[in-house]
Amino acid sequence: MSDLNTEEKIPKTGFTGLVQNLQYDVNAGFLVFLIALPLCLGISLACGYPAIAGIFAAIVGSILAAFVSNSELTIKGPAAGLIVIAIGAVTDFGYTGGRDPAADFQAYRLALGVGVAAGCIQILFSILRVGSFGDFFPLSAVHGMLAAIGIIIILKQFPIAVGGHAEGEPFELIAHIPSTIANLNPEIALIGFGSLIIMFGIPLIKHKHKILQKIPAPIFVLFFAVPIGLYFDLSREHTYTLGGHAYKLGKEYLVNVPSNMLKAVTYPDFSSLKSIVGWKWVIMFALIGSIESLLSAKAIDIIDPWKRKTNLNRDLLAVGIGNTICAFIGGLPMISEIVRSKANIDNGARTRYANMFHGIFLLLFVALVPFLFHRIPLAALAAMLVYVGFQLTAPREYVHTYRIGVEQLIIFVTTVVAVLATDLVIGIAIGIGAKFFIHIINGVPLRSLFKPYLDVENRGDDTLVIIAKDSAVFSNWIPFKRQIEQLGLVQGKNVIVNMAKTKLIDHSFMEKLHEIEREFKQNNLKLEIVGLEGHKKLSEHVLAARKRKKELTLRRRITIIADSALRTKLGEGFSNLGITDFTVTEAGGQLTEIFVPSNSSFRIEVLLYNDKAEKLLDYLSGQILPKSAATAFVEDVEVVLPYSNNNNAKGMDTLLH
Repeated sequence: MSDLNTEEKIPKTGFTGLVQNLQYDVNAGFLVFLIALPLCLGISLACGYPAIAGIFAAIVGSILAAFVSNSELTIKGPAAGLIVIAIGAVTDFGYTGGRDPAADFQAYRLALGVGVAAGCIQILFSILRVGSFGDFFPLSAVHGMLAAIGIIIILKQFPIAVGGHAEGEPFELIAHIPSTIANLNPEIALIGFGSLIIMFGIPLIKHKHKILQKIPAPIFVLFFAVPIGLYFDLSREHTYTLGGHAYKLGKEYLVNVPSNMLKAVTYPDFSSLKSIVGWKWVIMFALIGSIESLLSAKAIDIIDPWKRKTNLNRDLLAVGIGNTICAFIGGLPMISEIVRSKANIDNGARTRYANMFHGIFLLLFVALVPFLFHRIPLAALAAMLVYVGFQLTAPREYVHTYRIGVEQLIIFVTTVVAVLATDLVIGIAIGIGAKFFIHIINGVPLRSLFKPYLDVENRGDDTLVIIAKDSAVFSNWIPFKRQIEQLGLVQGKNVIVNMAKTKLIDHSFMEKLHEIEREFKQNNLKLEIVGLEGHKKLSEHVLAARKRKKELTLRRRITIIADSALRTKLGEGFSNLGITDFTVTEAGGQLTEIFVPSNSSFRIEVLLYNDKAEKLLDYLSGQILPKSAATAFVEDVEVVLPYSNNNNAKGMDTLLH
């Protein structure tokens, strides 16, 4: 696709782009619609919302985003990542899981009130231009949160796939797995397990058959599950006997969607905003939804064949407006969804109108053939979500994280366990805390956790050098990035980032630095990363965290050439500063453009830590250099210390001071 990365071949937008790319975008939109249809229903039911709520979210989000966001290839709609938040909200508002329909409906309306407020906050986020806020969160903690969500989805949906019910916290559900299997409903379990086999099996054989490549796995599930459901006569209340046990079947095992979509429109109850619990869920919807959406949009930009860049604040505005409208009519929260967006690209989409067409197809399906929804077994939708959950927490995610670095796996697993034991916000906060703890153990100065310490040098008309000090970690990336963008992209200059003086560069920082390196390339500029030779990679991964090698330590060498008359004064000054170890030699030779007395002069060389070097330079510039015949030279050097012998190392440290 490299030949597509030219301005002439970038698909046009606007009405011209709609016409020129109609064939590609309609085709991609239709295929994404086939994927979205069952997933929207399943995600909605898993959230404790009516099934139609997910369809509302996809229709509103997709059509509106085509005109508000400039994210060309992302698909807007409900996402599995928000299931945990949505079900948590309705549960706190009194959701009973179907035992009390009136209470469930009221909990749903209260959650809609929360959704409106969360959408408004996302609009405010976009106005305040906090689209870069997603860069604060360390990748290992975010991926750990998503993996935990995947586990929760599996635990919540597996019982439904075998004809049971899911109640309790994650660890309770894990303990109930044996009894869930022992008490499964055989005919419902046949649909559920058959659907699971299809979801896991189709991707394994797709690449061998061209026809299979065009049909999404969820459609094969419907082709299997709907006829089986009809054969078992799930729409009629009855029982059957197997192995001496009686099992119940009926409409409760099928999707329930109103025949008239307009009658399904539900308005929010804003009384939920009068409680602390309500605002807790407002914050979680707005925060987690925004982070997921921003990360998805950035991920899709990377694989966009034309390397177009999403305006994250504008995309967040589209998500916020979409969520506000969705909640007003009874829809689920929606985000930029990465799985359907990836399918959109794979199926040849060229512009944001593919997203719009996927929404139009959903609208037509609901308007013209709503009765088909009621033929879909819930077990089939649950099986699809079990597969989605597995994708979020698949073993490859753990292996991939381990390959990046053991410390990344520790943060990842810590976040997973913390989310399962508490909730999303507390869980990811614990994951971030683990990351900070590891950084501090690795020698990151506290002062540089949130603030980057940078020096800037100009090397000619078109190149700047940014020298990073102390640390380069996820929590100080945002101001660091702002400096790079201001000096490089805004001013149109090449940038060299020198990392030699940093004690630690973490994985999140390395990955984000390479992302902005690609951005420079797209703007015909160069971002070069240097100074990594003195760092040790914490794994063999190309983006692994890097720690300055123990055997190398950075010092400042200060050389002073002065008239012999200054020996006593300089000696007193060194003594007052506590500098006792230095070398003194007679100076010889001529120094061009530097004034040194010709009759007698001497040279002092001293090697110091940065803080003491600053004190010496302040002393020289304030009391010696302005009024005496002297010159000082300063340079940064890496010193080899004999770390194999602690006593020697301690002695060397003392000498250097």
